[in-house]
Amino acid sequence: MKNLLKTLKRCAVAGAAALAVISLQPLSTAQAAPAPVVGGTRAAQGEFPFMVRLSMGCGGALYTQQIVLTAAHCVSGSGNNTSITATAGVVDLQSTSGRVQVKSTKVYQAPGYNGNGKDWALIKLAQPINLPTLKTATTTEYNSGTFTVAGWGSASEGGAQQRYMLKASVPFVSDATCRSYSGYSGLVAGDEICAGYAAGGVDTCQGDSGGPMFRKDSAGAWIQVGIVSWGIGCARANAPGVYSEVSTFSAAIASAASTL
Repeated sequence: MKNLLKTLKRCAVAGAAALAVISLQPLSTAQAAPAPVVGGTRAAQGEFPFMVRLSMGCGGALYTQQIVLTAAHCVSGSGNNTSITATAGVVDLQSTSGRVQVKSTKVYQAPGYNGNGKDWALIKLAQPINLPTLKTATTTEYNSGTFTVAGWGSASEGGAQQRYMLKASVPFVSDATCRSYSGYSGLVAGDEICAGYAAGGVDTCQGDSGGPMFRKDSAGAWIQVGIVSWGIGCARANAPGVYSEVSTFSAAIASAASTL
């Protein structure tokens, strides 16, 4: 069921039908990934210039100006792929002012990905996008504190995808606390990181999958520490979002990017 619901969560059509499936499952087994930002506010134009919207209904971030870092569950294997369109440069997806749209040429899915951890992938674009990239964490130094999440996903569980990018802040949740919640015993330590409020109300949701979770580094620059992966519903109490821990895979990501 986890793999099925991860598929549903990344799709732009995952609304009521997907949540109906989720609602029939006990919380211990139903894992519907975080999607659009619930409890968020609209991001300002240019605030997060590295953000990318992918045509399959996922988010991502510019790792380089020609490579997007996203979630493994957003793609289907590795190889040549010209079916994905990356949209960047705008908060409003319907705006044509400053909007850049580029097709994919190749996809690299994390080796060994099977729905449990290792939830990262790279998408090479047909041409560079002249926008700032998002630095990725190479150590666990920034895996704590308060993080920022952003995306065009649902603003409520089962809701529609958003026209405007929303943003929100979520606090770090320790592995021990995260695992204590119903449905989170399968958290992969050292591979995944949790963030959210015990009371709920703020979270990523359907359509935010693959997008970055980031914070400021010691120099005041944005640094990516997570990739939206999964969770129990959206913004529920005692159900934080789970993110692929970027620092764990930083060397593998860099190596793979160099081959694309």
